[in-house]
Amino acid sequence: MHSKRVLALVGLLVLTVVAGSRAQQAGKPEQSPPAQQPSPQQSPAPAQNPPAGPTPPAAPGAQSTVTVNVNLVDVLFTVLNRRNKLVPELDKSDFKIFDDNVQQEIRYFSKQTDLPLRIGMLLDTSNSIRDRLKFEQDASINFLYSVLRHGKDEAFVMTFDDEPQVLQGFTGDNGLLRDHIMKTRAGGGTAIYDAIYMACSKILSHPPRPPGDQPDVVRRVMILISDGEDNLSTHTRSEAIEMAQITDVVIYTISTNTEWVSVVQNDANTGGRLKYHLTDNDKILDTLASETGGRAFFPYRVDDLDQSFQDIGDELRNQYSVAYAPTNSTLDGRYHKIRIDTPNHKGYQVRARQGYFARANPAFSPENAPAKPSGNSK
Repeated sequence: MHSKRVLALVGLLVLTVVAGSRAQQAGKPEQSPPAQQPSPQQSPAPAQNPPAGPTPPAAPGAQSTVTVNVNLVDVLFTVLNRRNKLVPELDKSDFKIFDDNVQQEIRYFSKQTDLPLRIGMLLDTSNSIRDRLKFEQDASINFLYSVLRHGKDEAFVMTFDDEPQVLQGFTGDNGLLRDHIMKTRAGGGTAIYDAIYMACSKILSHPPRPPGDQPDVVRRVMILISDGEDNLSTHTRSEAIEMAQITDVVIYTISTNTEWVSVVQNDANTGGRLKYHLTDNDKILDTLASETGGRAFFPYRVDDLDQSFQDIGDELRNQYSVAYAPTNSTLDGRYHKIRIDTPNHKGYQVRARQGYFARANPAFSPENAPAKPSGNSK
């Protein structure tokens, strides 16, 4: 009986001390330890930040919960053989993926075929392409009629000179898109990077859902037709590429330049003319495409693009998808290089985005969009 009274008094004393401590903390918030400030690379999580000092032992039988943030990196890619033909029949075991040259474990793998396309058609209407405007109009219309499938795919038309302008929002009506394209006129400066940034962040980041009960999965694509010259953008090239990567947009570029074109050598794949020396602006177009998993085209005539457009459509509907959790999970904003190999299939080439920025929240939202710079550094 005596021992029971002692236990009861001890229990009452503990409850009194705990209650008094909580009341004291509620009444004197200024005496509480300062909250730990999250670093710029970390999401605020005050509930998971204990105060300084030793952690008291858990009571017997108590359960502890550990919260772990796992940032998965998703990569869409296409595989081509030595003859530049699609290879759609590979499996997870055929691939090895590397993050900054360190092999990673593939968490998820799938083959994505015949997905609905959401296409942004971006046309350079600056003064520098005035002589090639007809080429742009014909090329973009030919692409839409070659790739866009009625009732499944949709596209929008944006022009850019001094600033980007949407002429026609998402629609599956080829005739409507064609009419707006044919009304374009050239004049003004060039803001390519602003156009890419706006198209990805404002339009392709939330494209229309597929009709009916189909899964909410679409392929985001940008067709950029330009000479590659930029003289007015407030966003940088790096930010334009990063925004495309954040929003999973694959960029295909078509150059309107005609300098340094070989009039003798032919493309063995398409029969079209080859450009044997790329200008600096052509190299920019090539970078925009390669960094996002697309391709750059340097045609001499619109007819040279016919087979290329068909190839683009086939590529976009026959892709692989992998996801992995990087072994280096530090969210410091640093750029990571991605490489995907097919060690058992020599000569195969993998077309995918070349890297990503390690940020706290990989999903796109206005809060984590790259800050708008004060200048146009390259």
